[in-house]
Amino acid sequence: MSEKRSIAWKQVISRLKPYLRWVILGGVLFFLAEALKDNWREVTAIRINRAGLACLTISLGVTLLAHIWSGWVWSWIVREFNQPADGIWGVQTYLKTNIAKYLPGNVWHFYGRVRAVQTLGASSGTAILSVLMEPLLMAAAALILALLSSQQRWGVQILFLAAILASVHPQILNPLLSRLSQAKAKVQGLAESDSPPRINRYPFRPLAGEIGFVCLRGLGFVLTVLALKVISPMQILPLISAFSLAWLLGLVVPGAPGGIGVFEATAIALLNNQFSTGVILSSVAFYRLISTLAEAGGAGLVWLDERWSQRLLS
Repeated sequence: MSEKRSIAWKQVISRLKPYLRWVILGGVLFFLAEALKDNWREVTAIRINRAGLACLTISLGVTLLAHIWSGWVWSWIVREFNQPADGIWGVQTYLKTNIAKYLPGNVWHFYGRVRAVQTLGASSGTAILSVLMEPLLMAAAALILALLSSQQRWGVQILFLAAILASVHPQILNPLLSRLSQAKAKVQGLAESDSPPRINRYPFRPLAGEIGFVCLRGLGFVLTVLALKVISPMQILPLISAFSLAWLLGLVVPGAPGGIGVFEATAIALLNNQFSTGVILSSVAFYRLISTLAEAGGAGLVWLDERWSQRLLS
């Protein structure tokens, strides 16, 4: 009886799961709409001078640099699985596929990268793991940066960080991957033909690279806030800490593609006691625009580079 109830409960969860993202998105959008309704006079009163425009322009350049750097770091992750991925290939593939995360489903950028790794000769398991390890290390990097730049005590965040850091250790990850490979072969009734994906060392270098990526993204956000309001040096670290946590939730919470809404709502909730709601609303709106422009610009640069290379070869 208990087994039947368990199966029935799993079926209910599987049916409700597709609607979960829409529930989260609806709640987030309602929160943002209420915040905008209550503070719309303050938002419309904000003006951007020439110095502010310069800050926004620099923020766009820093954010584009962050995505370029992230592509280079991703090539390090792929090499951890003994695949011949160089930095230029990683940047081009990353920028070209990154814009696809705004498509419904929020998985098409991962799909494009998996296919790209497979063209290097990697097995499907190796390709999938090399792609999925990137957001895992990004999450760890965001938590590390949030903890280092905050004076508060984050007990739950420390436990979550420890779990992520332990999960990518070779002594934990490799045996798990081996068991999954054996289970898959047993279910399919096949002998294990391909060796399971594995890493030979702890990915310290990619983790440090992802910390650099989140730092660059946080700097872009600080510059966006600076374009709207003068901030003191004492406010920079709390801004980076709040950005890191907001960006992390936008990465892991199932919601709108690209974390739209989740990041904005979290940033407003975390920074509402340090800045006026109108400034934060305007800042997250401008930063969303800057982030999207940087991703679209990166994809456009790769497209232009490929077209130019084709013309030179023809």
